[in-house]
Amino acid sequence: MIKTVVITKSARKDLAGLPRAIVAKFATWVGMVETNGLEEVRKIQGFHDEPLKGKRKGQRSIRLSKSHRAFYIVVEDEVYFAEVQEVNNHEY
Repeated sequence: MIKTVVITKSARKDLAGLPRAIVAKFATWVGMVETNGLEEVRKIQGFHDEPLKGKRKGQRSIRLSKSHRAFYIVVEDEVYFAEVQEVNNHEY
């Protein structure tokens, strides 16, 4: 069961410039993964955890708001957040 979340330096920098509500939702997701495991948290529809296609194939995203996504990959039973960004019209 995957319960370790690693937030990269780049993702931390991205989070620093976002509204508090977005950062709070991200922190909630991280806490839930560390407590319940990634497999269980993926079942929660509110985060819309989904695999990505195209140039982001192999990555997954969670929705933090209508216009903010956090992108991650799973490596050796750890979740690595690569970036958190504002997206419009699914420009990812």
